[in-house]
Amino acid sequence: MNRSLDMRWLGRVNYADALAIQDEIVAQKRIDPAAPDTVLLLEHDAVYTIGRTPDRTSLRGAAHLSHPLFQINRGGQATYHGPGQLIGYPIINLRHCGQDLHKYLRWIEDVLIDFLAALEIIAEHREGLTGVWTNNRKIASIGVGVRHWISMHGFALNVCGDLSPFAEITPCGIPDVTMTSIEKETRKSVTVRDAAVMMQELLPQQIGSLRLDVQLQSN
Repeated sequence: MNRSLDMRWLGRVNYADALAIQDEIVAQKRIDPAAPDTVLLLEHDAVYTIGRTPDRTSLRGAAHLSHPLFQINRGGQATYHGPGQLIGYPIINLRHCGQDLHKYLRWIEDVLIDFLAALEIIAEHREGLTGVWTNNRKIASIGVGVRHWISMHGFALNVCGDLSPFAEITPCGIPDVTMTSIEKETRKSVTVRDAAVMMQELLPQQIGSLRLDVQLQSN
């Protein structure tokens, strides 16, 4: 189970291009199950996305939205992506991780909680909800899709910048949620590139915990 992890910093990428890159990597991993797991780290131009749900009330009608909207193959309600967020797209063969989507979501949350702890931000899970909170404010959103047990999409961590576009939707379908960022919580200047460098150091250490249960079961 000594599989490598291919970490890529892509910089600013528009949403359609990032989606195409994910699709290409997923297709390659279907052909070659031994291909390394990949994590794409990037920043998006401003967009809204919503998952594969018939309930679109979190968009509040959508006609008023000031940025493009993408409906995609992840779970969950509407969210916003834009400058100032660190986007992480882990493309992982979950057959090597027990084929347990719940475990995978909790792993992403734990990675983000550990990341924020390094910045002296105390963050936590919220029972019955997906994402990461600090002091009852949401600092990271998570939404994943799976094709043939290969994951795509992932997390959006608010690092800095303008959070006002969240006010045009009901973020993740949670009424009255307050969004926050690393910059707001620490009162310090942190760039998305800074956050990406930190994440590139953390994730290779954390991937083992996602695979550990499978290794133990196979012994």
